[in-house]
Amino acid sequence: MTKIRINIALKKGVLDTQGKAIENVLNKNLGYPQLANVRQGKFIDLELPETDAEQIKKIVEEICAKLLVNAVIETYTYQIIN
Repeated sequence: MTKIRINIALKKGVLDTQGKAIENVLNKNLGYPQLANVRQGKFIDLELPETDAEQIKKIVEEICAKLLVNAVIETYTYQIIN
């Protein structure tokens, strides 16, 4: 089995309201005024019964396009984490 981590984030230029909320709390409530441009995202870990890099890439692209990623506002990367 190959372990994969898919990282999903909002595209640059898309307002990240959760990131901005986190930044405000860090700046104003927790004493880290030097922090800026906080962005938040999500990651998904999964296992594939596949070892061929091209097949892994194909499967990840398919599942991201079909379900995991809103291509209008999000982008993604993935890595093998074995």
